[in-house]
Amino acid sequence: MEWRLEAFDRLRPNELYALLALRSAVFVVEQNCVYQDPDGVDQRALHLWCSTPGTDDRTPEALAVARLIPPGVLYPEASIGRVATAAAVRRTGLGRALFQRALDETTQRWPGPVRIMAQSYLTQFYSEFGFSPVGDEFLEDGIPHYYMLKP
Repeated sequence: MEWRLEAFDRLRPNELYALLALRSAVFVVEQNCVYQDPDGVDQRALHLWCSTPGTDDRTPEALAVARLIPPGVLYPEASIGRVATAAAVRRTGLGRALFQRALDETTQRWPGPVRIMAQSYLTQFYSEFGFSPVGDEFLEDGIPHYYMLKP
């Protein structure tokens, strides 16, 4: 497995394809959620992912992805979003490793609070990284969510 962190304009086409394919597989297909994934934020974010090695004739397969968003793009605080792991690698610790790397990279680049929008069933997971719910539960694309903040 290989870890990478790149700005949008540094992504190779096959890397971008792999990231978008995983996000679509998780958020659109598995969660049966029709939403506009290309939201204009990717171009301003850093993209962290773990993938299988690519070859000349094979596109790397993204196993875990997240985007790191600078303060002022979505929220006043820095943010981490579009966090997803492939079904085949769930419950292996890869999701936890992904989020820890994402949090470390985010706080290194943009010291200060970090805000996320978390699906409600994942609030316990994110609380293990120091995040706390902010405000009331709400629906986003028909799925219950909370905003969570790490001071």
